Amino acid sequence: QVQLVESGGGLAQPGGSLRLSCAASGFTFSRFAMSWAHQAPGKERELVAAITSGGSTYYADSVKGRFIISRDNAKNTVYLQMNSLKFEDTAVYYCNKWPFRSDYWGQGTQVTVSS
Repeated sequence: QVQLVESGGGLAQPGGSLRLSCAASGFTFSRFAMSWAHQAPGKERELVAAITSGGSTYYADSVKGRFIISRDNAKNTVYLQMNSLKFEDTAVYYCNKWPFRSDYWGQGTQVTVSS
């Protein structure tokens, strides 16, 4: 049974930082590309960043240069380091495989950027 458990969200000021973690279980984590997506109120869920099994990364234009995705295969965990946060980064953040699996979405973690 696949489980993806996100953590690390919270309240941050504009320009601040947060580090999200996603603990994975139920599959051979190291073999799969992983991703982070976000969903703001009233908007569709969209890809933020992805990382292949080999460590190659992809970022949405909106976060390029500010966010860093990484993974620790020994811990079955994928991370999202979020720097220089903006108001528009406010959303629920989810991790998933890449490409997304509709049956793998977890509860997500809320990130709120506010002054």
